[in-house]
Amino acid sequence: MIVEICANSYQSAMNAVQAGAHRIELCSELAVGGITPSYGLLKQVMQESTIPVHVLIRPRSGDFTYSDKEFEIMKENITLCKELGCAGIVSGILNTDHTIDLERTQTLIELSKPLHFTFHRAFDWVANPLIEIEKLASIGVDSVLTSGQEFSASKGIELLKALKGKTDVKIMPGAGININNVMLFKEAGFKEVHLSATKQTQTIESPKISMNSSKLLSDSALFHSDIEHIQNILKKVKNEG
Repeated sequence: MIVEICANSYQSAMNAVQAGAHRIELCSELAVGGITPSYGLLKQVMQESTIPVHVLIRPRSGDFTYSDKEFEIMKENITLCKELGCAGIVSGILNTDHTIDLERTQTLIELSKPLHFTFHRAFDWVANPLIEIEKLASIGVDSVLTSGQEFSASKGIELLKALKGKTDVKIMPGAGININNVMLFKEAGFKEVHLSATKQTQTIESPKISMNSSKLLSDSALFHSDIEHIQNILKKVKNEG
């Protein structure tokens, strides 16, 4: 069984290599489900990793429905990953009704070739997974990362098994997999699992002011700079308002 480690930093990636993991999925910001890692992080990991690296292509947190410009950013990042020698791409796009955007996703797949392409956990939002998995198979997806539409893959095991029996696409269980339940997936015949194996390390005493902001975390809302607000601030500082 292949054990893929979701690594959110240089140290996590190197720990995965040292521990003997089979593969890395490299990203940043696990707290929001992961986003595309920086160029510097990607380059450094690619220079030092001795195991295959798959890279998450997700331009921001929030939903999985992207603007034209965000789509262009995703394509540019895939091109960069190919230039740096990455082994695979992890991505995917949904429509606003949580069906799979097949046209755009297929564009990403074609651009990624010959790299392995995994459709990520956006799949856990689709309304009809047994139908959508066949659509993904038809456009050439290699793997699907999913929890079986539950908070943990162990709770989603029945759907995971149903998906595995429905298609030749590799189903890779992920979410909440640990030493206590990993054999559940091996015994069910899954060939790959995805986990972060995260351990908390205290680095400093808790600061007086936190830089984390829970009010900016949402799956159903986006946060961006507001034009009118900026203009009003500029008027203020120019003594025009």
